[in-house]
Amino acid sequence: MRRLFVFILLALLLGVGLVAVIETDPGYVLLAYGNYTFETSLWVGLLLLIFVVFALSVLLRLFYRLVGGQRSLSSWLGSRKAKKSVRHSTLGLINYTEGNWAAARRELLRGAEHSDAPLANYLLAARSSAQLEDDDKVREYLRAAGDAEPAATVALEVALAEMKLQAGEHQEAVAALDQATRNVSKHPHVLTLLSEAYQGLEDWDRLEELLPQLQKHKLPSTAEFQKLEREVFHSRLKKTSMDGAQLKAMWQRTPRHLQRDAAMIELYVTRLIGAGEHDLADKLVQRSIKHAWNSDLVRLYGFIESKDSSRQLSRAESWLTTHPQDALLLLSLGRLSARDKLWGKAREYFESSYRLDRSAEVCAELGRLLTAMDEPKIAAAYFREGLLAREPTLPALPLPDKQASVSTA
Repeated sequence: MRRLFVFILLALLLGVGLVAVIETDPGYVLLAYGNYTFETSLWVGLLLLIFVVFALSVLLRLFYRLVGGQRSLSSWLGSRKAKKSVRHSTLGLINYTEGNWAAARRELLRGAEHSDAPLANYLLAARSSAQLEDDDKVREYLRAAGDAEPAATVALEVALAEMKLQAGEHQEAVAALDQATRNVSKHPHVLTLLSEAYQGLEDWDRLEELLPQLQKHKLPSTAEFQKLEREVFHSRLKKTSMDGAQLKAMWQRTPRHLQRDAAMIELYVTRLIGAGEHDLADKLVQRSIKHAWNSDLVRLYGFIESKDSSRQLSRAESWLTTHPQDALLLLSLGRLSARDKLWGKAREYFESSYRLDRSAEVCAELGRLLTAMDEPKIAAAYFREGLLAREPTLPALPLPDKQASVSTA
């Protein structure tokens, strides 16, 4: 209360003082512009100046509010469109994950309309179109993705190649990777895609050229790489013409560790025998058997036509001491004996192999040998057993009774 009284007292004193000053000397202000003049006292002029400044400040505030309101409206509309775009994109992604390709494509395209980064939308829309087997739309949306982000050229090539591989279009997948293959060090995944495409095309020459780069970038894993490498050289050796020189050249190109692989050796020996390179096949089988026993190679030994058949037979018989129960060794010994015209010995070896494993192969050998030895009934029994062994999945069918057949005749 005391403070209020002091304040009022000071205000009255200040007012009285101000009135006294105005009455003593009111001052004079003159403004002239062209033919116009304005004159007033100093104190009235000061009041007018304060009023003008206040009015201008009010107008400026009103102007800024109007401008700011437009910006806010624009911002609000933009924010709403962005939220709508995100919602459509999210729905598209959900449908894509669930495998609803048509719905996914529709939502993704709606989301791309007001998105600041529509690349992912167009890319997934293209993948959805690939699932719908709509190739025209695939290319349309990939072009749209490229227009939205020109730096994504390689990524789009990779995406197209993956879609072509999924569709089994291996040649188109290779063609799609045109630019990506120019700098595979930056895009090692391209090597994996090329590998899959070449395998689909059975282009073993290109795959062989690709192997060093796959190994350099450690693509794929070690086990998968070794499997692929074996498949490449096995297929190349298998497709090499039946020419001794070309077979030897192909074998020299084969990596050392694969030259010790049992399946590779078996294929090489088979091809050498087919090309008439019996001496080389003989040496290779002997060397391999000395290193590690292989029944399949021993079987092939019976196909080799050595210049000294007796010595070849003796060498194979020496293997009986350590492998007396190997059916394929006995089969091979029977063939070598027959080649040396030791018919009785050949029959004994074939029958010994038969007792261990009644395969169609040994039945056929016994059948043709006994036919030549004038034992047609026994030979026919072996031929029949061998034929049935080759067709183990014959369906169960009723057969005529033997006695009924005889009485009918």
